[in-house]
Amino acid sequence: MNNNKLWFLFAPVLLVALIDQLTKQLVRTTPSLQNLEIIPGWLVFAYTQNPGMALGIDWFPTWAISLISIVAVAGIFIYVARNLSQATPGYLICMGLILGGALGNIIDRLIMAKIEGYGHILEGRVNDFLYFTYSINRDPVFPYIFNMADVFISTSIILLLVFNRRLLPEPANPETAQSA
Repeated sequence: MNNNKLWFLFAPVLLVALIDQLTKQLVRTTPSLQNLEIIPGWLVFAYTQNPGMALGIDWFPTWAISLISIVAVAGIFIYVARNLSQATPGYLICMGLILGGALGNIIDRLIMAKIEGYGHILEGRVNDFLYFTYSINRDPVFPYIFNMADVFISTSIILLLVFNRRLLPEPANPETAQSA
């Protein structure tokens, strides 16, 4: 049964990482998409490279952020794998979206510096291009530029928060485990 459950985890990981990398490659290599209004007053493609963390946070050097990201993803995967028997398919799909998005951004951190010729492994900047331009009283509602990996990660977190009772694994009951 656990092998079947792994599909619920790994299929979203691969799909999200692929979508993320393809969209980033398309925007990065197509100048006409790098500053393009998609929905007037709401959404533009505004290509940028982020050396820091989410929301432009820049507390550590890029190589350290890369290492932290890799360790965090490994930790999440180990946690999910250890709790696989209690995991629901919905939970595994959500965790797959998170891991796939994280993997997409880690790929950028591992290879973009070499591809773009500005550094070495772990020094890559994450390619971002989605920007909501909607503002209220000239103040942007969401002033950050992000990518498809971030969309999948955020969507998954929202799903886990809203549907937590249906999606999160049930904790193992020590009394039930002892009687089995």
